[in-house]
Amino acid sequence: MTNPILAPWTTPFGIAPFDAISDGDFAPALEAALAAHRAEIDAIAGNPEPASFANTIEALEAAGRDLDKVLSVFFTVSGADSNPAREALQRAFSPKLAAHQSEISGNKALFARVADLWARRDALDLSAEQARVLMLTHRGFLRAGAALEGDAEARLKAIKARLAVLGTEFTQNLLADERDWHMALAEEDLDGLPEFVIDAAREAGRDRGLNGPAVTLSRSLIVPFLQFSPRRELRARAYAAWVARGANGGKTDNRAIAAEILALRAERAALLGHDSFAAYKLETEMAKDPARVRKLLMAVWEPAKARAEADAEILAGLMQADGVNGPLEPWDWRYYAEKRRRAEHDLDEAALKPYLQLDRMIEAAFACAHRLFGLEFRPLDLPLYHPDCRAWEVTRGGAHVAVFIGDYFARGSKRSGAWCSAMRSQAKFPQVQAPVVINVCNFAKGDPCLLSWDDARTLFHEFGHALHQMLSDVTYESISGTSVARDFVELPSQLYEHWLEVPEVLAEFATHAGTGAPMPRDLLDKVLGAATFDMGFQTVEYVASALVDLAFHEGAAPADPMARQAEVLAELGMPHAITMRHATPHFAHVFSGDGYSSGYYSYMWSEVMDADAFAAFQEAGGAFDPDRARALEEHILSSGGSRDAEELYLAFRGRMPGVEALLKGRGLAAG
Repeated sequence: MTNPILAPWTTPFGIAPFDAISDGDFAPALEAALAAHRAEIDAIAGNPEPASFANTIEALEAAGRDLDKVLSVFFTVSGADSNPAREALQRAFSPKLAAHQSEISGNKALFARVADLWARRDALDLSAEQARVLMLTHRGFLRAGAALEGDAEARLKAIKARLAVLGTEFTQNLLADERDWHMALAEEDLDGLPEFVIDAAREAGRDRGLNGPAVTLSRSLIVPFLQFSPRRELRARAYAAWVARGANGGKTDNRAIAAEILALRAERAALLGHDSFAAYKLETEMAKDPARVRKLLMAVWEPAKARAEADAEILAGLMQADGVNGPLEPWDWRYYAEKRRRAEHDLDEAALKPYLQLDRMIEAAFACAHRLFGLEFRPLDLPLYHPDCRAWEVTRGGAHVAVFIGDYFARGSKRSGAWCSAMRSQAKFPQVQAPVVINVCNFAKGDPCLLSWDDARTLFHEFGHALHQMLSDVTYESISGTSVARDFVELPSQLYEHWLEVPEVLAEFATHAGTGAPMPRDLLDKVLGAATFDMGFQTVEYVASALVDLAFHEGAAPADPMARQAEVLAELGMPHAITMRHATPHFAHVFSGDGYSSGYYSYMWSEVMDADAFAAFQEAGGAFDPDRARALEEHILSSGGSRDAEELYLAFRGRMPGVEALLKGRGLAAG
């Protein structure tokens, strides 16, 4: 019987046949796909013909199609709908995949062909895109250790295998801590909570098999609980569990794992001839070196810290007025910030949420994409990996562009956070293929589902990533869509957030769940007027995390990451009532894989550009200026990694931005 993962997918648009795939199919499919890919690599490396772009680089681009199919399905379900079988498979797959990649990068005959092409590149008559792919392929081999020999080569291979195992363990430990903790609430504990928080708590209790409501460690529930619960002791207990994820002792503790990961990364960088892992990692990014990253972060840190400290004094005064003595604590900040927001901006999140219905916000994101880029979205009835998922066909001018899948609700089987991934990326070689793109979020389920302002911004953010995938128009998959520098990849997503704040968008799509009435103009004005409220807190918790990440990777690996974390925060003068957005034991961006290691700063690096890029629209004909939209698609969204990121931005804007637009956008500019 043919494995359904490896069989031809005859489903509509060639998406994965999720209803035919069982967990038992993954392991044999992976083994077969690895063997097939290995044979393809051996054939390329052993080709008796002289190396050419077609028989080497394009052959590499065409290889591994079965492996792509297996991994696209497996990583989709293991991240968004995990279970014990999938977690076990992930632990087994990680070292196998790391070994497979090491085998390819360590193939001397293959690297010799790539190096030969690189040496002859000026005589190959390559297109600009082909030259870019050759450069990235050659650089990728070097950075993977292809030039190493003997003991150094063997050691690097062992390091990469061990890092793969550790990253998987870190992720699964965090998921276990988030899944296993809850705080049951008595009915009286619901006093003072708005209806949407009560509904979410009751849903969480049902999901946990309890007879009453509960708070879990899902961000979409615990954050509004901390924001609205007047019961300080419950806030303190929930907050303690929230920040202790990955640091509870026992088999799910991530602290020793983090220390080993940092040590192995430092050793890996040294083997490859770099002074530090940060220097190695940033070599391929827009920032280029750690000093430029630190300069940006510190330029934002000082005004953000000053604003946060001034805000802390005001919040402490509100707390004391409530008769609470002692210092303002981290579990107090959101509660008193919400009180202050209601007082200063007359803006109550509980009054705002009925206007932010999930379905209407999805419509808003689609409508903006239609006005900007001419995209149309048609609902599809397809078997997907979970009943919560929804799918749409994306078209333009009647032509198929992509399939878009949305998986929006929190559940115990889904890791926390929000992300975008492509189950299939756009390409024209070796055949034309349209993308299949997924947005995964963790919104609290309700009927209807009501979003916070932050939730709505997350939805637009992830859809910005999706547009980067869907509008990609390159030849080779390796440079398609979001295959760009890490500190550039957040530009399209963070830029798209700005359209949520366009008054005409909110006027049309922010309609009341009960009455259908549009958001009143005075409430809309309050929302936009409070856009930078509490920005000192938000900026400090983010920048502190980015600076700790950078410090971990700049020099020698710390033997005790928690001590190094404390040292960095002390040097910064971290305000007492604010903690890092992601402390080390649950800093999945940095420790679940190499993606954002030394790179958590990239959100802010991209924000410098997104603030400036949206200003380009405002300086032209407004948020939907057609010329700016065409330029955005042509130079950024359609280009993928076909050119250097700085070159792409210069083509769009004509200059590189300074930090001023970011500070202004966050309300942190002097004066």
